[in-house]
Amino acid sequence: MKAIRFDQFGSTSELHLVDVDPPQPERGQVRVRVRAAGVNALDGKIRSGAMNAVFPTQLPAVPGAEVAGVVDAVGDETHGVSVGDEVFGWSDTGSYAEYALATTVAIKPTALGWDDAVALPVAGATAQRVLDQLTVVDGDTVLLHGAAGAVGTIAVQLAVARGARVIATAGPGNHDYLSSLGATPTTYGEGLVERVRALAPGGVDAIFDIAGKGALEDSISLRGGTDRIVTIADFRAHQLGVAFSATPAERSTGLLDDLARAVAAGTVATTVTTFPLAHAAAAQDLSDSGHVRGKIVLSVD
Repeated sequence: MKAIRFDQFGSTSELHLVDVDPPQPERGQVRVRVRAAGVNALDGKIRSGAMNAVFPTQLPAVPGAEVAGVVDAVGDETHGVSVGDEVFGWSDTGSYAEYALATTVAIKPTALGWDDAVALPVAGATAQRVLDQLTVVDGDTVLLHGAAGAVGTIAVQLAVARGARVIATAGPGNHDYLSSLGATPTTYGEGLVERVRALAPGGVDAIFDIAGKGALEDSISLRGGTDRIVTIADFRAHQLGVAFSATPAERSTGLLDDLARAVAAGTVATTVTTFPLAHAAAAQDLSDSGHVRGKIVLSVD
């Protein structure tokens, strides 16, 4: 099979297309003929070696943690999934490939496209985990830093569905996009505290930092302390007394089913930018830039 691999840590120039043997499913696993693979910011951090102390990587390695495709083989003691099923979920082996193994997958609704399906596992589970950690409920005002990316896109909509008012930061080019998701957009950077206070004179109840670009001090000012502030991206959190949410997203088929039904029904929207598998380096370059609207996906024909 064809796969994208890196043999040593470094820039995206280390990513190259190779021919390797397809993986074989073990007990409880399925093998998926990949139709779409999700690209996440963590993929670039693992490739560069920056996260090797936290996520040790055996080289050579195939990137990718999200997969959507057709089951073509099943291991022993695998239940609820059969050969020929269209599925999506988390991959156990790198998903930047024509075949990948997976343990936690859900059946893909017919109305849900491959790209939309693979946009859901990591972003959906992360958004729900942090909103739960922040105890976001009906009537809250929530501030999301860096809301136009994959996690932010889902988090805005899940928070709105809970009855919260969402103020979302992004560059001006993404303001109409965030408005379409139900958020009140504002620009990040200097003057943020004043802009948010003008939009929410009664204060902000919870803050979710997805951007990791120095907004924690402003967040503390807006909250009057560190309570109900969570970041998934700013490694200065500990020294500032802010919660850093690094717990891996819970791999729940129930969550996947709920998100898939919501997208298929049109109550949750996804936005994807698609690259062919062979252009994985360009996809990771875009991801590494930090200026992404919605999800980056690799299409695997």
